[in-house]
Amino acid sequence: MSTQLFQSNYQRLGFIPFTSASIELLNSHQFDGYIKIVYAPQGVRVNIDFNDYHTEAPTLFFINSNQYVKFFDLGVGEGYFMYYNRDFYCVQIHDAEVACDGLLFNNIYQMPKTVLNTKEDSIIQTILVQMEEEFELDASTREEMLRIYLKQIIIRATRIWKTQHLGVLESQPYQEIEFFREFSRLVEIHYRSKHLVADYAELLGIAPKTLTHKFKKFELPAPNEVLKDRILLEAKRLLIHTGLSAKQIAYDLGYDDPAYFNRLFSKKIGDAPNIFRKKYLERKNVQLE
Repeated sequence: MSTQLFQSNYQRLGFIPFTSASIELLNSHQFDGYIKIVYAPQGVRVNIDFNDYHTEAPTLFFINSNQYVKFFDLGVGEGYFMYYNRDFYCVQIHDAEVACDGLLFNNIYQMPKTVLNTKEDSIIQTILVQMEEEFELDASTREEMLRIYLKQIIIRATRIWKTQHLGVLESQPYQEIEFFREFSRLVEIHYRSKHLVADYAELLGIAPKTLTHKFKKFELPAPNEVLKDRILLEAKRLLIHTGLSAKQIAYDLGYDDPAYFNRLFSKKIGDAPNIFRKKYLERKNVQLE
C-alpha cells in the first residue's frame, strides 16, 4: 500500500507502510515537525536522539516532534510509520483520555519504545490494518475513526510501557505514578528556565528533600540528574542539528555563564560541546559513505 494522508484544515495524519524504497523517505526532513509512531518489525535499526535501537521483536516507537530519528535498516516483515500534528491529536490537551504524557512521551527515562508480545502484536497489527482500510474510505466519519484507532494504539502502548519500564513504581498507587508523570511534564515545559530541583519541588508543592527522597524510594535517577539529562539532550540536539555556537546554546538553555555550561556539558558527556559536535559529525560522515 502506498503512502496515505488525511488532511482537513490544519489537521494531518499520515501513514507510510515500510517498503524497500521507503527508508530514504522516512529519513527525509519533511516529518521533523510531526509526532511519530513507528511499528517496527524484527531487525529494524534506528537511532533516536543519539541512542541506537535494534529490534529483536515487534516494537512500537513513540517520537515527539522535537526528537530526531534516523533509520538504518527497516528489518524483515511489515512495518508502519505514522505521523500526525497536534491539531489532529495533542496528548497534552487530551491527557485525561490516554494518560501517556510523561510516559510514552517526555518520560524521565528517555525511553521511547515498547516491545510487543505475541498477543499485543496481533492486536496492534489489526488496528493498523483497520487504519489502512479507513484511509481508503470517503466517509464523513473517517477523521474520527482514524483518531479512535490512534488513541487505541496509544492507550495499549501506555499500559505496556508501564509494565516494561516503571519497575517498582508500576505496582504503586495511581497517585504515585501521576506524581512522576507531572514531574516529567514540568521538566519538559521549564527546563530552559528552571535548573534547580527546588524549582520543581515548589511547582509540585513539596520540599526539595521530599522530592529527592521520592525518587530514591522508587529506585529512579535523582531528579537533579533527570533535569541535567534533559538540558544536555537539548544541547546535543542543538549542537548537531543547528549551526548555533556553544555560547549561543548556553544562552538559549538559560545559562548566563557559558563557561559554567561548558563545564557541565564536559563533565556529563565526556567532551566539551565543540569537541562533541566535531566527533559526532565525523562519525556521521563515515556512516553515510
